[in-house]
Amino acid sequence: MKKFILLAASIVLLYVIWDSAYYRFGIYIDFNPNEPITTFMKTDDTEIYMNVNGEYIPFEIRGVNMGVGLPGKWATDYAIDKETYLRWFGYIKEMGANTIRVYTILQDDFYNAFYEYNESNPEDPLYLIHGVWVNDYIQNSHRDAYDPDFRDQFIDDCKTVVDILHGQKKLSLGYGLGSGSYHKDISKWVIGYILGVEWEDVTVAYTNHKYPEKNFYEGRYMYTTEDASPFEAMLCEVGDKIIEYESKRYKNQRLVAFSNWPTTDPFDYPEDITRFFMKCAKVDVEHIKTTDEFISGHFASYHVYPYFPDYLEYIDDKTGYSYTDDGRVNTYLTYLKTLTNHHSIPVVISEYGVSTGRGMAQIDRNTGRNQGNMSEQEQGQAIIDCYKDIIEAGCAGSCVFTWQDEWFKRTWNTMHAVDLTKTPFWSDYQTNEQYFGLLSFDPGEEKSICYVDGDVSEWKEEDIVINNNTLSLSMKYDEKFIYFLVHKDNFNPDVDKIYIPIDVTPKTGSNYCINYDLKFDKEVDFVIAIDGQNNSRIVVQERYEVLRAMFYHETYDEDAFLNPPESDTPIFKTINLMLQTATPLITGDWTATAEIYETGLLTYGNANPDSSDFNSLADYIFCGDYIEIKLPWQLLNFANPSEMMIHDDYYENYGVEYIKIEHINVGIAGEGNDMRIHLEAFPLKGWGRNVTYHERLKQSYYEVKEFWTSLSKQ
Repeated sequence: MKKFILLAASIVLLYVIWDSAYYRFGIYIDFNPNEPITTFMKTDDTEIYMNVNGEYIPFEIRGVNMGVGLPGKWATDYAIDKETYLRWFGYIKEMGANTIRVYTILQDDFYNAFYEYNESNPEDPLYLIHGVWVNDYIQNSHRDAYDPDFRDQFIDDCKTVVDILHGQKKLSLGYGLGSGSYHKDISKWVIGYILGVEWEDVTVAYTNHKYPEKNFYEGRYMYTTEDASPFEAMLCEVGDKIIEYESKRYKNQRLVAFSNWPTTDPFDYPEDITRFFMKCAKVDVEHIKTTDEFISGHFASYHVYPYFPDYLEYIDDKTGYSYTDDGRVNTYLTYLKTLTNHHSIPVVISEYGVSTGRGMAQIDRNTGRNQGNMSEQEQGQAIIDCYKDIIEAGCAGSCVFTWQDEWFKRTWNTMHAVDLTKTPFWSDYQTNEQYFGLLSFDPGEEKSICYVDGDVSEWKEEDIVINNNTLSLSMKYDEKFIYFLVHKDNFNPDVDKIYIPIDVTPKTGSNYCINYDLKFDKEVDFVIAIDGQNNSRIVVQERYEVLRAMFYHETYDEDAFLNPPESDTPIFKTINLMLQTATPLITGDWTATAEIYETGLLTYGNANPDSSDFNSLADYIFCGDYIEIKLPWQLLNFANPSEMMIHDDYYENYGVEYIKIEHINVGIAGEGNDMRIHLEAFPLKGWGRNVTYHERLKQSYYEVKEFWTSLSKQ
């Protein structure tokens, strides 16, 4: 018996050792070193080809990027389950896409779902482009690209990705990426890799400056030209290593690309551009060549959006500028043509898109494809227009950014105003980066608590906060908006003006609003002014204006804290957001300040997705004697409504700090009110991490679906 136990224990121990060595550490023995290498993807100078029934035919990558975010979860929670992935794959295929791109290693549910979906659809599968991520902290730290934490980890992660796609890997939590047991071989549907991320130009420049002698690499599959930089030589080595590993262990090869974007594009710009935008580095994959032993191919991958960066219109395009059908300069198409003209390999635009967020952070002045403040209809048309430009420029494919909205995201012009440690727990409509998806996550388990559509049946008597005979105000809220319902007897939207004063912070505020000659019985921070369909807005007391506190130097070239507004100033200001800082370059006036736009201006329309006249950007609507209004939380200086945290006094804290509140005070009045407007308390209770949401395919999804599926019929 003892011998049996010892034998069994030995077998178990040997299995554990073998399992760890093979699946965790990648140790293997090549029993077929002379087995020929195979590939089902190839390239030439301009196109990508796929082997279909023994014949290589042109293959256009028509893809969708997929993130890992869900409401209430961080990206690193990897919370999306297999059933959700399967459902999403079906939607994506029905839309007319043929490829999914992911940026990093995900949990095993993704790969299991991808395998199951394609096994169920053998004649019309989805294909995959897989990324290899470089940790943000590593790239933005003191490390250069040859630091072991950068280069060595980059190469190790490449090998891990290869093992995962061939179903030969196990990862445990704590690795920093997805985890699980990866036993599904999905390699036959993986068309290629995009290695790396959007490179920080300072990291590239630092590496090139530190190691001028490391500008050369010669491998079995990739090598550099004499013009290569040290950073490009590092990329060449990483690319060579991933090809080598997959060739030796799995006898496979597939397409390889290196991530890039305009910040590190290979072009020279005028001195003003270089100086103003501090464009200090270039990455040019033309300096990376392949040997005959790499039988697949490589392509150039770029993330290119129509509005970023501002200097795209200054590109020196030898073919001249491109134009839209109505005669406007199309800087996006011009830039894309410059890319394809530069490269001797196929070019894939692996990210492009626009946001349906209410807030806006960049603007395309020529074609109107902006970073934010676009309706779902406008998003769909902008994606189609970008796609047409990509194809016209001669690109070999593209991937829309992105499949789903992601609540945890941040944006440069609003990140100062929110608690960045709690972003997954509410939907911040002012932060455009959260709304690039074709799939929306709307609050509520099946439907939202309220829709601004003129149908007041969802409002109940218990929602009334204040009732002043002919005027009443009701309120409610969810993870995205705070809603108002105004009732006024015999309301005439062409004549009547309605004012809703709001007291948010106990620290500051005014009993008088000089703008509209209104008096209040409590100190007010905001006033909603309803004045017809084109002139309604929300204004903020100057002391509580976050833009002044945080960007006064950029907007007025003065220090906000030298002469701050009085805590009870009666002056109320329009609510603005930073738009871009390139005003001096665009206008030619080097004394000009940054450009802002009025985000407090309210948009009239129907905000119900089920309505035929749906406008996702609509803030308010009239209906008989009623006005329905919705405001995003950040517009009222909430930094984290899930815990009802608002901005503290900026001038006591020299910036944005937070305080918790349990109620706000609100009132209601019409024009000509000469009495002090009475305010009543509206109680607030956060929801913590218990968010509710339901999926909704945006109108943009259906527009892109109609366009893409029509192409397959031509």
